[in-house]
Amino acid sequence: QVQLVESGGGSVQAGGSLRLSCTASGYAYRDCMGWFRQGSGKEREGVATIDSDGIVGYADSVKDRFTISRDNGKNTLYLQMNSLKIEDTAMYYCAARGFSYCSGTYFRDYQYDYWGQGTQVTVSS
Repeated sequence: QVQLVESGGGSVQAGGSLRLSCTASGYAYRDCMGWFRQGSGKEREGVATIDSDGIVGYADSVKDRFTISRDNGKNTLYLQMNSLKIEDTAMYYCAARGFSYCSGTYFRDYQYDYWGQGTQVTVSS
């Protein structure tokens, strides 16, 4: 059974940094994975994606501030978030498409079959 467990969320002042982690278990890890977020009263949006070959993609709102990476040996996905803004406040989720190999960037939540429980990020002024 595929399980994704996020960690690393918390409260930080604007301009600060956080690193989120997502540990995967229960399947072959070299999959397309992504980070999504959902703010209060907002739709869930794709933030960053990475494929089996390490090709990454970012939403315009986080480009040059966030970095997605993966450690295949540890089955762990990361999201380094720098220069955080108040509008980055949201529940952050990691997701996996569910393939043993996947190429491309995917920003739509319906393109992912597996989801973690989420970790809250709160940015204050």
